[in-house]
Amino acid sequence: PATGRIHASFHQTVTATGRLSSSDPNLQNIPIRTEVGRAIRRAVVADPGNVLLSADYSQIELRVLAHLSQDPNLIAAFESGTDIHRAVAAEVCGVPVAEVTDEQRSAAKMVNFGIVYGITPWGLARRLGGGTSNERARRIIEDYTRRFSGVDAFLARCVQDARDHGFVATILGRRRAVPQVHSRNPAERALGERIAINTVVQGSAADLIKLAMLRIHAGLPAAVPGARMLLQIHDELVFEVSEPRAAELDRFVRREMAAAMDLRVPLEVGTSWGPTWADA
Repeated sequence: PATGRIHASFHQTVTATGRLSSSDPNLQNIPIRTEVGRAIRRAVVADPGNVLLSADYSQIELRVLAHLSQDPNLIAAFESGTDIHRAVAAEVCGVPVAEVTDEQRSAAKMVNFGIVYGITPWGLARRLGGGTSNERARRIIEDYTRRFSGVDAFLARCVQDARDHGFVATILGRRRAVPQVHSRNPAERALGERIAINTVVQGSAADLIKLAMLRIHAGLPAAVPGARMLLQIHDELVFEVSEPRAAELDRFVRREMAAAMDLRVPLEVGTSWGPTWADA
């Protein structure tokens, strides 16, 4: 009643990987690809004369994976500056980037996003659809792990660390116990292996966005007076700023987010702004 605004709560210790979580309401769980989600976002408006600015890391978990694994082929794919999924497809399929088909890119994208979640041939075949067989999906995953052997070795190290020490740690040293890796139940043990991998990669990405938030919080009042950081949605930050200073905020946020952590691959930040959350 005092502000006429929605005030969500954010929690540090609810999500096991270390991501912030949101409740009352959960503003991190409003979809952008459904009409209902877009309608809700259109209802979130900036004050008159202001705009909402959204800034999000591009493919952050894959970049963290490239840094942690030190896989030369994945690093080279990012450093080339080309579409990462097309570059990975070219490497896996052994063809020039220009000759990568949409089907090959789609398969590479699914493996890229699924590799840290322990994607299986059955799961990849189901995601690709179009009658993709489990055998075809298995070959795609095998080709990927052969071309990006550093990634495969890193994932194995995550699991072995969990077995040896009972926990895994993020890039900044936050620990998570993974007792499931010692279970006699194969399904429970497989779950523990996925948790070990996902915690290191997703947890390190959570470390990064929190460092970026601290940098921005410290520098924002002097850099762009009147601008405010409103929301964190995993790899994305949402701000409110007067429209004449939107470009200034854009430059500041991009710079601070890109410099939040020194990784082996460049950090890229995408931004957009508009009068409603749907436009940002």
